[in-house]
Amino acid sequence: MEKDITIYDIARELDLSPTTISRALNDHPAVNKNTKQRIADAAAQMGYRSNLFASNLRKQRTNTIGVIVPRLNSPFMSSVISGMEKMANEAGYNLIISQSLETLQKEMANAKTMFDSRVDGLLVSLSYETDQIEHFENFINRGIPVIFYDRVAEHRDCTSIVIDNLQAAYKATSHLIEQGCRNIVHITGNLKRNVYTDRLKGYKYALVDHDLAYDDANVLINNLSEEAGEQAAKQILDMKTLPDGIFVSNDTCAVSCIKTLKQAGISVPKDMAVVGFNNDTISRVIEPNLTTINYPGQEMGEMAVRVLLLQMNGTEERAPSNTITLRSELIIRDSSLKSKVSPKQRVVLI
Repeated sequence: MEKDITIYDIARELDLSPTTISRALNDHPAVNKNTKQRIADAAAQMGYRSNLFASNLRKQRTNTIGVIVPRLNSPFMSSVISGMEKMANEAGYNLIISQSLETLQKEMANAKTMFDSRVDGLLVSLSYETDQIEHFENFINRGIPVIFYDRVAEHRDCTSIVIDNLQAAYKATSHLIEQGCRNIVHITGNLKRNVYTDRLKGYKYALVDHDLAYDDANVLINNLSEEAGEQAAKQILDMKTLPDGIFVSNDTCAVSCIKTLKQAGISVPKDMAVVGFNNDTISRVIEPNLTTINYPGQEMGEMAVRVLLLQMNGTEERAPSNTITLRSELIIRDSSLKSKVSPKQRVVLI
């Protein structure tokens, strides 16, 4: 195996001092332009690689940002990571991405790996199981910023980035009620997580404000996967009184639910109007197109990195508060239009 080329090899090749080589490769003003070019050409020809690890160790920086997500096979998380990657790369940082697979144990292992890898900051969306966040205290105690996004936890030293899930769910449920729905099922995820508890609250508040009774039996809790959508549809079909509206906490589950209902002879939206959440690409493929909440994943990812960079550079006072709330919107399509005013898509800002 060939050994790595060092500055000493280049110095011997060019009959220059190692100090001159080092300064030239670091663009030091003491080395003239022609010598820098000569050294750069030789380094490239000889296959020299800069030792970024040693350099970063001296600077106490690794130029890496850790990201922990619940699942990578999520259209929403993909859009968030895309936003993070864009901002991080522009600032000269790389991302290290891991997934908790919705378990606390894996999330704790991920956090330890990130800490041992000396990431400069950490971005986290919590797993279904997470009920305590002590595994992030090592970062906080060492002054390494931790930003929670989407699925968040309250901590006085950490910023959270969310949308107003309560208000979004209220708008989605109210829209179904305005379409004439009076018996609405809500399909949601693990209620340990803020996103799902807040969406359930919004659903409940909309019912109360429209003088409709809340029924625990109309709340179905699952993992919001494609398989969960099929199972939820079967549960709905087994109900003594069939609902006339369904509000689902993500689009994957909503689309799967619609497909299963249609296979059973249910007309959407005539028999059951359906609203999803996230505005994933699949919402525009299913027939009828799915009414949904546009969740700005790309913007959330960009904002998370922007705030993290401010905190890593010691300017966290520029972050407006411990919680940053992004705007979302209700996108109205055919799946919810029982009283069809227009076949065209409409947007309601939240």
